[in-house]
Amino acid sequence: MKIALGADHAGYQLKNKIKQLLEQQGLEVRDKGTLSGESVDYPDYARLVAQDVIERRADFGILVCGSGIGMTMAANKVNGIRAANVSSEYEAQMSREHNNANVLALGARIVKEDEALRIVDKWLATQFAGGRHERRVEKISEIEKKERQVPS
Repeated sequence: MKIALGADHAGYQLKNKIKQLLEQQGLEVRDKGTLSGESVDYPDYARLVAQDVIERRADFGILVCGSGIGMTMAANKVNGIRAANVSSEYEAQMSREHNNANVLALGARIVKEDEALRIVDKWLATQFAGGRHERRVEKISEIEKKERQVPS
C-alpha cells in the first residue's frame, strides 16, 4: 500500500511520527512535505497529496495541520477526493466504512500523538462497507460532478 503524506508547519512533527509508523509497517510513503517547521501554506500540501491519490500514485492520503480543518477543505476541492477531518478512532472507522474516505486529515493541535497514531491504524485497517453506503457515496460524486460543471 502506498500512502501520500503531507503537512504544513503545524503538522510537521506529527507527520514525521506518522511516516515512521507507516514505514515500520512496511508501507510505502510518498512524503510530499513540508520538510521543516518553517511557516508554509497548507493548501499547497493538501493539493499535492490529493493529486497523488487521484492520479493513483498513492492508494490513500494523510494530511496534518494545526486543526485538520484547512487541509480537509483544500483537499476536498480536488475532484474525487473525500477527505475526512478525524479526531477519534470511531470517526476514522466511520469515515472509511460509511464514506469511503480516501484522505485522512488530522489536527496536530487537537489530537495527541499516541491517539493520532491509533487513528491512522484504525483508518487504514477499515474497509469500505459498500451496500447502502455505496449509493450515498455515489450521490456525493454526483453533486461534485454537477457543481463543477461550467455554465454555458
